[in-house]
Amino acid sequence: MISEVETLEWIVVPNEHDALILENSLIKQLKPKYNILLRDDKTYPYIVIDYGEDFPRLEITRKIHKGKNIKYFGPYSTGAKDMLDSIYEIVPLVQKKSCVKGKTACLFHQIKKCFAPCENKISKEEYSKIVENALEYIYNKTKLISKLNERMLQYSNDFRFEDAMMIRDRIKTIEKSQIKSGIDLTTNEDIDIFTITASNKKAVIVRMFIRDGKIASSSHDFLKVDSFDESFDFDYEEAYKRAIINYYDNEIPLLPKEILVGIELSDTVELEEFLQIKFGKKIKIINPKKDKKKDIVQIALSNCEELLRIDSSKNQTTIYEELKDLFTLQTLPFRVESYDNSHMMGQATVGAMVVWSEELNSFEKKSFRHYNLESKDEYSQMREMLIRRVESFEKNPAPDLWIIDGGETLLKLAYDIVSSVGVNLDIIAVAKEKVDAKAHRAKGAAKDIIHYKDKNGEFKNLKLSTSDKRLQFVQRQRDEAHRFVINFHKKQKRAEDKQISLLQIKGIGEAKIKKLLLYFGEFEKIKNASVEELKNVLNEKDAIIISNYFITPKD
Repeated sequence: MISEVETLEWIVVPNEHDALILENSLIKQLKPKYNILLRDDKTYPYIVIDYGEDFPRLEITRKIHKGKNIKYFGPYSTGAKDMLDSIYEIVPLVQKKSCVKGKTACLFHQIKKCFAPCENKISKEEYSKIVENALEYIYNKTKLISKLNERMLQYSNDFRFEDAMMIRDRIKTIEKSQIKSGIDLTTNEDIDIFTITASNKKAVIVRMFIRDGKIASSSHDFLKVDSFDESFDFDYEEAYKRAIINYYDNEIPLLPKEILVGIELSDTVELEEFLQIKFGKKIKIINPKKDKKKDIVQIALSNCEELLRIDSSKNQTTIYEELKDLFTLQTLPFRVESYDNSHMMGQATVGAMVVWSEELNSFEKKSFRHYNLESKDEYSQMREMLIRRVESFEKNPAPDLWIIDGGETLLKLAYDIVSSVGVNLDIIAVAKEKVDAKAHRAKGAAKDIIHYKDKNGEFKNLKLSTSDKRLQFVQRQRDEAHRFVINFHKKQKRAEDKQISLLQIKGIGEAKIKKLLLYFGEFEKIKNASVEELKNVLNEKDAIIISNYFITPKD
């Protein structure tokens, strides 16, 4: 499929929900060859209420109906039916359309799920309050979920576990739903959108086209702004006018009802007259200030910013390209893992891995890892940690680059480990500059040595200037790994020190300490526990010994 691709275009939307709605709309319009799902005539559902009815109900629909008193919620990529079922169980709305037409109260009234408007047992005014209460659960999803949690707990207490599980699954589905979409107007309108953004001596125009209330397509062009510099204000108003005139100067097969623009234009009369003369139809030019039209203009502006960012990155050499060239790397190091270990005379031996992501342009903290290590020397500790990481490649794939805190010896060790499992991975090591046989750690002044393997397989080293951005990038990775492992080492050391202090109590061995830890969870709670609390784990004699140990002042 990739081999058949000629060009790639995309539309940036605020969230996954909007992405699913847009995907559904585009697949139905464009009918792409490889998308066999979502090709039918169904679309994502809405929840709808018709205020034109005497006793309106909440219903699910996949079509947009004309009517001034009709209100839509959605579309929902998931959770619409679960939400509606839950509301009907909580709020006594008219349950079925046929109920209002009947003349006698039905079973729903008997089980207190309906106030029987068919027998005039409730007025329109009173019923409208019930409707407003129901709508609150749509507007405030948290309120609905809270109510369902109460019901789930009640079912559980009544040993109705299957019903409780059904409510639990319903809650999970509703939590994923959203009632607002920025890319679906819930109307049958045809609208064109023009937005322009200028930055870094470049400007881009994004055009989006909404047909039958849904985004049908988009296009963009970069504008020539030769005179645009730091002292020159880009004339947005002129740019918008030229963009609209240039586009509509051609024959347009389907004219929009209105044109949305990204800024408030001071004079739209001339443009609207031009369009009326050209097409014999009045087309309004509007800068929306609220609701979904404002949201969709904001989406178009976001696409402008993304296009400028990508264009800017194409035209400048990035730090990743510089690192690739300097250290003869095989790929651009967009994902980097850095390793360091720490111990104190063989005590609390730990290691740490930190991860840098080019996509985030920052550290990906959710991917950071701590390692409790058995080995006592630095070489063996690094070996143990890297082997454990290599063994996890199947679940968590290898990055583009490893950075090791160490010299050539540890670099060779790392290459031996990855080659033993057949993984092709770039690795560099950074060693601290030695001053009087001691590591020089002065921030911003340490001339660290970077060890790497060139394209001929020979191990080499570089000493870069402290102002070199490539060195600073590597140092930043190493320093974050060092910070992360030191914090973990201190935590483990404190825990081991507390355990040692307990072992110093005569008659208290490791087995009793484990029992105490299993019961109390942490040393501080053991220290502050009363004799009665300690007796829940140990005999009275041992409980008194431990309590007295922490109460008695130490020399």
